[in-house]
Amino acid sequence: MSDMHAVEGVLFDIDDTLVDLETAMGRTLHHIGAETLAHLSVAEWAEYKRLYTRDPHGYYNQYLAGELSFTEQRVRRARHAQASFVTEPLEGESAHRWNTAYEAILPLHFKPYDDVVPLLDALDEAGIPYGAVSNNVHDYQRAKLDKAGLERVAALVGIDAVGVAKPDPAIYLEGARRLGTSPSGTLYVGDNPAIDAEGADAAGLVGIWLDRGLHTGVEEFKGRRITSLAHVLQFLQEIR
Repeated sequence: MSDMHAVEGVLFDIDDTLVDLETAMGRTLHHIGAETLAHLSVAEWAEYKRLYTRDPHGYYNQYLAGELSFTEQRVRRARHAQASFVTEPLEGESAHRWNTAYEAILPLHFKPYDDVVPLLDALDEAGIPYGAVSNNVHDYQRAKLDKAGLERVAALVGIDAVGVAKPDPAIYLEGARRLGTSPSGTLYVGDNPAIDAEGADAAGLVGIWLDRGLHTGVEEFKGRRITSLAHVLQFLQEIR
C-alpha cells in the first residue's frame, strides 16, 4: 500500500454496504407473503428470498440499462421468485397490489449495519469527508439513507446525476468531485467486488470490496478486501 496517496475522502455504495437491504427485503417479502406463501417451509422461504434478493436473471441490470422501469424489474424478480411456489403468476392487478404493499413496507425495515455509525463518527473526528455513489436515482436513495438514520451522509450521487451507472468511471469521478477530493486520494467501499472495487479502481479511485458474504464465485478477486467497515479505520491508519 506504500504507493497509495494519503486518504482525502471516502465514498460508499449504499445497498448492502451502508444499509442492510438484504435483511429489509427479506422481512418485507415475509410480511406481504404471509398469507399467499404461508405453505412454504423454512427452506423454501429461504430459497424464495434468495431468488428475489440475488436477482439471478439480472432484472435490475435491465432497469439500469433503461430496458425496464424500476417497478417492472421489481415485479419480474418477485414473479420469478414465486414461480416455483405458487400456481398463479404475479401479473396484472395482483402485481400492482404486491408492489404497492412492498413499497409501503420496505422503508420500515431500512437500518444501517452495526459497523456504519462508528466508522462515520471516526471519519467526522478525523475531518475526512465522505459520501455515497449509488446505482439508483438520487431521491430514492436519499429517502433510504434518511429513513435508516444516515442523514449525515450528505454528498450523494445517483445514476440521474451523470446519466450513467457504475462501473462507468463518470459516476465515481462525480462523487470525488462533490467531496472536493482527488480520485487517487478517494476510497470507494462497496459490497460488489466487480462493480464497486474493480470499477472504482478503473476510474482512478481506491476501490475496496466490503465482503458481507453476499457474493459467490469471487475466488479470483485479487483486489483490496475487508469484511467489516471497522477495517476501513485500519486501512486509513496504514496509508495516511
